[in-house]
Amino acid sequence: MELKRIESNGLSLQIGPWDLLKSFAIPVRSIVFIEEQNVPEELELDELDNDCIHIVAFNDHEQPVATARLTPDGHIGRMAVLKEYRGKGVGAMVLNFISDAAKDAGYKKVYLAAQLQAIGFYEKSGFELVENAEIFYDANIPHKMMCKLI
Repeated sequence: MELKRIESNGLSLQIGPWDLLKSFAIPVRSIVFIEEQNVPEELELDELDNDCIHIVAFNDHEQPVATARLTPDGHIGRMAVLKEYRGKGVGAMVLNFISDAAKDAGYKKVYLAAQLQAIGFYEKSGFELVENAEIFYDANIPHKMMCKLI
């Protein structure tokens, strides 16, 4: 897979394979998940990364500020936005871009495990709780499954 790049609202979004984007995605994921949310490092990075489509958003100084991944079975995960870029539409752009990539790849629906405090954010982007969604814990953080037709 080649690297694809778009420019939007002062951000550059790149989508591609792990080997091309990991050096940019890992610092963002480390800050958000390991430092802020105390996720153990051994849980944050996994073998699945090699098989996923990744997206990284860069600011106008070419610094990575957000990331997400799409797994081979249509799950969006490892969605992370640096604190100073939250509430500014960056996460929504990443989510929309990766949803478009999923649609281009032939998916009809995408799923994600939403941390409870982020459910409203995902609902604004068209995600809905899956029927009978139960709370489950991933890295000791409560989540519920959500999905979106694309």
